[in-house]
Amino acid sequence: MATNDFHAASLCLTEDFRLQWPQSEEMIEGRADFAALNTAYPSSGPWTFDLRRIVGEGDQIVTEVVVSDGTIRATVVTFHTVRGDLIAFQREFWPEPFDAPEWRRQWVRMPGD
Repeated sequence: MATNDFHAASLCLTEDFRLQWPQSEEMIEGRADFAALNTAYPSSGPWTFDLRRIVGEGDQIVTEVVVSDGTIRATVVTFHTVRGDLIAFQREFWPEPFDAPEWRRQWVRMPGD
């Protein structure tokens, strides 16, 4: 992924790979559509990927990754199912950041504190 060669990255996926985005109810089916969509995605520059956490057991892996194109910065949480050495399924969440509510200030450290 870090090379931004999404056709090469798709070789880490099974032929019948599926990627689900629950927030928009979209499903990408197949490694070819994965590569085509990521290649066509409008971005301000090359994507960077900062792996913050990876945990797993058996064929289930969860990752937390910060992605950016120089303008957009997002934290992505992905649940992966692997088959052999390839990823067969991903359920991916792109949560929207939000401002911390002022009422919580007495219990939490706020941005800028």
